[in-house]
Amino acid sequence: MKVCTDACLFGALITENETVIKDDTVLDIGAGTGLLSLMIAQKNTAAKIDAVEIDKDAFEQARENISHSIWKNVEVHHQPIQEFTKDRNACYDLIVSNPPFFENDLKSINEQRNKALHSSDLSLKELVEIVNKLLAEKGTFCVLLPFSRTEYFVNLAEKENLFLQKKILVKQTPKHHFFRSILFFKKENSGYETEEIVIKENDVYSLRFTELLKDYYLYL
Repeated sequence: MKVCTDACLFGALITENETVIKDDTVLDIGAGTGLLSLMIAQKNTAAKIDAVEIDKDAFEQARENISHSIWKNVEVHHQPIQEFTKDRNACYDLIVSNPPFFENDLKSINEQRNKALHSSDLSLKELVEIVNKLLAEKGTFCVLLPFSRTEYFVNLAEKENLFLQKKILVKQTPKHHFFRSILFFKKENSGYETEEIVIKENDVYSLRFTELLKDYYLYL
């Protein structure tokens, strides 16, 4: 299954945060092939990481990827996050999600692709409600979204008492518009900082991108 550059960047920005190294419990909502969970496990071998994935093929791929890695602190769960959430209370120091991107858009006839790209199985509103329930009082929630959904999601999060701590805007090149937002939230409203990242400059990876991904990419 395809691994996207923006997802890799997301994982690297999460693990750049020094507090991640100290987090005891991590939840990956919509784990896909296990990319984010493995990137976090690489930096924090002591953390207990729960990776939840509804799609069977992605779940199987994640389980295989994790079994072939040297990091064994990731447990993959094949079930909807709504079901996983039942009978659980706030307990995660870090929650990460690369959720389905499109709400109320035209769908393809491919049901697997629909689950990957559309939020019919998990709306953004449901996501913030679940995060509010499961996130520890001092915990951090990180999410990757299309740039166009940024303001909408921030407003949703605030209604669940999740407040923006950091906003990272991503563009492919200096000439492109922003296409992704990486957002960090906490339950405490103390203001937020903003960063802009360009993936490529003059047809090569930017210095910032290279510094972030050097521990994960073989050829940087």
